[in-house]
Amino acid sequence: MSQSPADIAGLGAAPVSTQSAPVPTSPRLVILALALGGFAIGTTEFAAMALVPYFSPDLGISEAKASEVISAYALGVVVGAPLLAVLGAKISRRMLLVLLMVAFGIFNVLSALAPDFRTMLAFRFLSGMPHGAYFGVAALVAASVVPANRRSAAVARILVGLTIATTIGVPFASILGQTVGWRWGFGLVGVLAALTAVAVFLMAPKDRPKPGSNPLSELAALKNRQVWLTLATGAVGFGGFFAVYTYLASTLKTTMGAPPSMEPVMLMVAGVGMTAFTFLAGWAADRNQTAAGFASLILGAIVLALYPVATGSIWTMGIAVFSMSVIGGLSTVLQTRLMDVAGEAQQLAAALNHSAFNVANALGPWLAAQVIAMGYGFPSSGYVGAALSLGGLVIFAITVADAKRARGHA
Repeated sequence: MSQSPADIAGLGAAPVSTQSAPVPTSPRLVILALALGGFAIGTTEFAAMALVPYFSPDLGISEAKASEVISAYALGVVVGAPLLAVLGAKISRRMLLVLLMVAFGIFNVLSALAPDFRTMLAFRFLSGMPHGAYFGVAALVAASVVPANRRSAAVARILVGLTIATTIGVPFASILGQTVGWRWGFGLVGVLAALTAVAVFLMAPKDRPKPGSNPLSELAALKNRQVWLTLATGAVGFGGFFAVYTYLASTLKTTMGAPPSMEPVMLMVAGVGMTAFTFLAGWAADRNQTAAGFASLILGAIVLALYPVATGSIWTMGIAVFSMSVIGGLSTVLQTRLMDVAGEAQQLAAALNHSAFNVANALGPWLAAQVIAMGYGFPSSGYVGAALSLGGLVIFAITVADAKRARGHA
């Protein structure tokens, strides 16, 4: 996987330009429109977990079987992100975002209308496909409408749409599931997607496809070692967060004997933490991208290692859950770094970041499940999470060292 020095984003290297159109009069409105899409995507991604107890009896399946729709969505993200990013290489980014959000809305509405489990499974897979490509292209558009030294902050604001969804959108969808029916939860996402498509169409820069852009030029990202190392950092390092987040409810109920009302509270604490640390990471990455990445992984590993002890009380657990969200800042750091290292294959590399994070979403819970099954209890997920964060730290260190070495040979 050879690469030219121009493709390397080392310390102090000039980032690849993402400017595709003149700066619009209101970059804030552009970013707000793009963040609305993040809110829609975050709502359906996490609300599906909360709606499992409501649609499983309606579709005549167990909750364990119903949880397969979550995996189907994640698989759709992994497959759809690179596929749609490559196929959309010759479409303007503005129109690609609109089309992705229209498709996302349609498949969520169809999920709400699904008559049986198999149909539901298919529509959840299709709903996941636009996810990664949307975030990847939206990050490029956001970076193109602000000065170069504020790119990470712009990307963070889009990702905050997703984290706010875990705080507001998911609880609201859960309330809909409990009151008027689970189908309205997915229907709500369809409405949000339609609003996003209109907002992006009106607010995003009216760009044109870059001359010479084609699927083959985007596939060049797959030859870039720095792209793969950056993606591996997220796939492993962010798995630490999901190793714990997935079993928060089980820890509260089984280990701590907490009342059911504490589950949404703790999930909201995690969402608030993710929002705060995403903003902080955007600010920090604009000043020192590499240091921000190291800080997210190191601090995350420390908090996760302390998590099993913190489950001794609700208050200490709340502090730990809020603090472990520092790992969420890694997404902003890696998204911006991919812009720097991808050369001309910006769109594919940016979209692949979300494939990597969905690999983390599968890897973390699976490894934690193996340890829990050995009889170590749900709090042991913290030790698994710490190990994964340290693994991501090692890969990130290799990534930075490889970039420095490549610059030295330039």
